[in-house]
Amino acid sequence: MTAAHPHRSPHIPVLLADVVEQLQPVAGETYIDGTFGAGGYTRAILEAAPCRVIAIERDPTAFANGQALVAEFGGRLSLVSETFSNMEEAAASAGAERVHGVVLDIGVSSMQLDDPARGFSFLRDGPLDMRMSQNGPSAADVVNHMDEEDLANILFNLGEERRSRAIARAIVKARTEAPITTTKALAGIVERVLGRARGDEKHPATRTFQALRIHVNDELGELERALEAAERLLVPGGRLLVVTFHSLEDRIVKHFLQERSGKTPGGSRYLPAPSGPASAPSFRIVNTRGFTPNKEETDANPRARSARLRVGLRTEAPAWSGTAPGSPFA
Repeated sequence: MTAAHPHRSPHIPVLLADVVEQLQPVAGETYIDGTFGAGGYTRAILEAAPCRVIAIERDPTAFANGQALVAEFGGRLSLVSETFSNMEEAAASAGAERVHGVVLDIGVSSMQLDDPARGFSFLRDGPLDMRMSQNGPSAADVVNHMDEEDLANILFNLGEERRSRAIARAIVKARTEAPITTTKALAGIVERVLGRARGDEKHPATRTFQALRIHVNDELGELERALEAAERLLVPGGRLLVVTFHSLEDRIVKHFLQERSGKTPGGSRYLPAPSGPASAPSFRIVNTRGFTPNKEETDANPRARSARLRVGLRTEAPAWSGTAPGSPFA
């Protein structure tokens, strides 16, 4: 858990009770928490049974803060600095060839959102950064150097922003006058393009910031690779749990589990329909509709409102080799 900060709220794990109930931790088994954050899921799993957790964290700040939890649980917790798409390497480094469960909480944590220095949010001014791992190109690099068409495509495809072209055009015009380096500057550009309806609680820059964050951190690519890695790592009967917060993430998880369970995914404007032969089902879907927070949780934690938990039970079939012919993941 991070130290107290005047502008920072603690990260509240979403659907925590459902995650523990669906994971069903057992003494002596090994689980992966692929998105450690403040350690909420990890702590709950370790307290539910005398098991072992291999936690993965790409954010250097969260990784450093997590060392206290490692010390608290001794040899039962291994914290690895890595991306969750590389969970096989993380597990191997911690001495595990297979695991009994994988938990992923996709998206940005409250600590990252609420820290102006990280540049994830337009609510407080800060550097336009958005990098979870704090290395590689930042959001400022993207908005100041990417060509207009590519920028518009990012806003449309990853933010589902209908006026993506107008926003991209305004960004390119603004950067000819001065570099766009702060969250306030970018939010202002977007707000001038879209305007703001009276009483509208959603800031007009919400979709633009979402799109840039997903792009900068390759979040959807990370998720697809992580799902396939989890499939290879899980023992028969092992459980894959994924908490998502918006439709792009949830669609990927839903289609992956549908495909791997032998069901044909429904139509999507983002993904082609699968065709051709499929392998034996490697997962069984636990709940077709997924699990969502109850009113008590959303009242206590408004950020949980859009969350959905999907659960897959690993079968005895071999992991699929890459992706099946015609798969939406090909």
